[in-house]
Amino acid sequence: MSPTGPPTLHHSGWSRREILQAGTLGLMGLSMSDIEQLRAESGSLRRPRAVIYVFLTGGLAQHESFDPKPNATENVRGEFTPIPTRTPGLQICEHLPLLADRSDKWALCRSVSHSWNEHSQGTCLMLTGRSQLPPSFSGAPKPSDFPGITAMGGRMSPGRNGLPGAAVLPYPIKQPGTLAGRMGPRFDPWMLNAASNCKWSGACPNCWDHQRRPEARHTGYPVFRAPNLTLADGLSQGRIDNRKALLGTIERQQQFLDRYATVNSLDRYRTGALSLLTSGRVRRAFDIENADPKALDRYGRNLFGYSLLMAARLVEVGVSMVQVNLGRGGFDTHGNAFDHLKNLMLPPTDQALSALLDDLDERGLLEDTLVVAAGEFGRTPRVFNLPQYYELPGRDHWGAVQSVFFAGAGASGGKVIGSSDADGGQPKDSKQTPESMAATIYDALGIDRHATWDDNLKRPHAVYHGNPIEGMLA
Repeated sequence: MSPTGPPTLHHSGWSRREILQAGTLGLMGLSMSDIEQLRAESGSLRRPRAVIYVFLTGGLAQHESFDPKPNATENVRGEFTPIPTRTPGLQICEHLPLLADRSDKWALCRSVSHSWNEHSQGTCLMLTGRSQLPPSFSGAPKPSDFPGITAMGGRMSPGRNGLPGAAVLPYPIKQPGTLAGRMGPRFDPWMLNAASNCKWSGACPNCWDHQRRPEARHTGYPVFRAPNLTLADGLSQGRIDNRKALLGTIERQQQFLDRYATVNSLDRYRTGALSLLTSGRVRRAFDIENADPKALDRYGRNLFGYSLLMAARLVEVGVSMVQVNLGRGGFDTHGNAFDHLKNLMLPPTDQALSALLDDLDERGLLEDTLVVAAGEFGRTPRVFNLPQYYELPGRDHWGAVQSVFFAGAGASGGKVIGSSDADGGQPKDSKQTPESMAATIYDALGIDRHATWDDNLKRPHAVYHGNPIEGMLA
């Protein structure tokens, strides 16, 4: 496989002092692109509390995952058969057998609901934890957007030892809800672009096209490439120490420029770069290509497996909030749904998510790490055909109800909160909202329920816009 060049870590909003900082770090043999990479990680210890938010792009069908309806009519229940889990009385889709065997490690909410059925709107709601759209909503991120859950988690629960509070991988979703919005760009999550540039859906290299067009072939290699965090040739620890001293001298000479700079932001970037240069543990967290082959086999040697393996490593070394975008719209199963889910989407999801739970548990991280898996919405209760586009049937977008998966951080194994009606189309009891899902995430991070954040005009805004899902976290 031929490389396509290193991925980038992007953060916007450089101040004058940050530019000076970047120039000084250039003396260390680092380019601007290196600096953007180095700014993202810098510590060696994990936080006691963390969240991994697995965003299932496209919208996972509740019937074909965590809320099967075996007693419904054929055009509602679909083609799959439910199987029992380790938890008596709890059934899930037959194509999630590894998760079924681990139901003692996860819980479900089967009644999360909002009122939008389009991708951009649903994504915005489920990534911001708000049931309403910002007044200036459009299909692209704007500074006036509500802050995303990941950005909020990163701001209110900062990473340790200079690590960023929040990171997004393996590719960004360029829609409202992905950034910090009204909090300002310096609180944007760190974007780790580690995926290949393949344009098809699913778990590359086993990717595919919804309409089965003959030209659909995996085109991006390598499948997953984390930043190269090795030291520049000839850069010794002694030279690093000397340049740290030089950096301090230059900063003291330039204090008059810092009158309006955000000192904490600068310190974070400097600490991040210098710690990366000296922390082998952090560098190893990004060295997926040389990971233990057994770990790669366990997670799956595909985009889903690589991404969740890196999420576990980031949590271990100190990032508080990691958002993992999976699928590239592969869960958007309007047609050819059952074949694609059975053979291409559910198996790598089942394998990678199960491996993540086992890995976190074995490392002693699961009790302090909440894993959440959700999409922008669920799917329609009835199966339908669109023969002009697809050979076989599927389900449309459906914001009214979806199942959201929770594990770790006190989420009791086998617990199910809320239910949908007989057709899986509406919440039947304990209706929950994006606000309650977001509040559960913030609660897991240990954020005070009365916490606020200040905008650039020093106006306070509430972090919580709802209550955590009652009974979800012990």
